[in-house]
Amino acid sequence: MIPGSFDPVTKGHTDLIRRAAEMFDRVTVVVMVNVHKQGMFPPEARVKMLKAACREMGNVRVEQWEGLLSGYMREKGERTVLRGVRNGTEYDAESAAAQANRTLNPEMETLLLPAGEGKQWISSSAVKEIAAFGGDVREFLPPECAEEILRALSERRP
Repeated sequence: MIPGSFDPVTKGHTDLIRRAAEMFDRVTVVVMVNVHKQGMFPPEARVKMLKAACREMGNVRVEQWEGLLSGYMREKGERTVLRGVRNGTEYDAESAAAQANRTLNPEMETLLLPAGEGKQWISSSAVKEIAAFGGDVREFLPPECAEEILRALSERRP
């Protein structure tokens, strides 16, 4: 299970999902909804974009969840969370989150996978910032949903 906000989905995300799909028989990507955070894209749009980006990966399904990750894992009978990490700061944060989740749900295990080569700096935040200043972000977006993301990003430019 790969949780995240995916706001928007990037090639960093799809690289992690592809690698997971090669390692596991079944991968569920879950768009987590944070009620305290206003995303650029509504959760339903993020699900749609992820489905398009993962269409060729037959063992990947995409869902949406509002609530705690530990609650999702318990309700769905899932045990393993896969998180990508780009640097030491993210490793520390993800390790702490894994401990908290395991306290809430002792059945959960979290696996941390380093970002793929050349993907270490790609983040949704970086993509949104570059686009806000008129930079071309096409190379950081999955081609299956790049135009939809670019259109939304351009509408938000100051």
